Amino acid sequence: MTDNPISYFFSCLFVLAAHIAMLANVFINGNYDSITSVIVLSCAVLILDIAYFVFMLFFRQSSYTINFLLILVLNMSVIFQSCFGGVYFSVKHYITAIAALAACHAGYLLCRDYRWLQQHRTFVYIGIGILFIAILTLTGSRSMWISIGSFSLQPSEFIKPLFVLACATSVFEQQKKHRILCFNVVYENLAPLALIILICLLQWWCSDLGSLPTFAAIYISGFLLRICYPKAKFSKKTFILACVILLAAALAAMKFAPAYVQDRLHTDIWNNTDGSGYQQSQALIGIASGGWFGKGPGKGFLCNVFAHENDIVFATICEEWGLLYSLMMICVILIMIAVPLINPPRSYYHGTMAAGVCAAFTVQMALNIFGSCNMIPFTGVTIPFISAGGSSMMVSGFMIGMLNASLTPTIIHRKQRRQPA
Repeated sequence: MTDNPISYFFSCLFVLAAHIAMLANVFINGNYDSITSVIVLSCAVLILDIAYFVFMLFFRQSSYTINFLLILVLNMSVIFQSCFGGVYFSVKHYITAIAALAACHAGYLLCRDYRWLQQHRTFVYIGIGILFIAILTLTGSRSMWISIGSFSLQPSEFIKPLFVLACATSVFEQQKKHRILCFNVVYENLAPLALIILICLLQWWCSDLGSLPTFAAIYISGFLLRICYPKAKFSKKTFILACVILLAAALAAMKFAPAYVQDRLHTDIWNNTDGSGYQQSQALIGIASGGWFGKGPGKGFLCNVFAHENDIVFATICEEWGLLYSLMMICVILIMIAVPLINPPRSYYHGTMAAGVCAAFTVQMALNIFGSCNMIPFTGVTIPFISAGGSSMMVSGFMIGMLNASLTPTIIHRKQRRQPA
């Protein structure tokens, strides 16, 4: 795209047109007392768009596809979050959106060179260890949050990109096999296994199991790519053993899950609308009342429900903007994470890294959407870039930067074929 200014220009126009159309909907159908709130929101969104377009001109990359999709979905999120219960300008979410953009470019710069990442992998494990210690010592009594006045931080979110890097691997590393009993074992594969066990224990200790499927998805994607790397003899014994262990772990988790998890697994939300089924029942009512095109920005009632801006944000958007807008939002995120999967990666390391990020985002979205729709037990996880929360936004931005870093530079790809590393 850098070699085609016309394509760059029309991409900018597309993003601007999408945001202007949304802001026009706010102006026409929104619930506001003063036009000033709409003007302030519009100026903030359009200024961020234009400023980012100019910034990208000085930040040289082979492709800006992911960046355009990122600014598109982030300012969509700013508009959504600024309309819950009435039109205003959500300064806090706007700042976290800017932080996500900065984190994206930081992730891109740090993760471009897989050799550097492999040489400094020790720091990945040290970082995870520091975050573990912070959770155990600074979050209070069995909590996942560090609170400093009105500011709060969730250290477990920052474990996700580090865990993705810990699960990423190269073909060369997978060829260092050692015979143990009747299995060919790669010692380097034992570290991610130990980490996922520690993460499960930590989540259990903190009574916060909602993020476990996300970490499990990262580990499983990495595990599959570790045992199925190119030109390797597929180990049926390893795969069968892994499936047996996974099944046993799932059965044990369901049987020995804490009381609040058991309650969510077996509750009937319509017979318990004032208790554990309150959020899901209200979310379903909101989705149904919004229909395809919604009640209008700021005209919903879900803004009065706890965690409407993060845990049930899909339902809140459905109510005010309609199911059509919500599905468009999800499609933009899916397209963004699919771009690296349909393009050749820089290396096998980058390919496994991209798979881990995509697995994390897909599972997070599925948990939030299906939980809001009562298709699965309610977990309370966020939708990347859409839900409110500084920790989640920054980590999601960094992980999108990791995806961007996995793309093969166009010039290199044209001149020579890179072998997977």
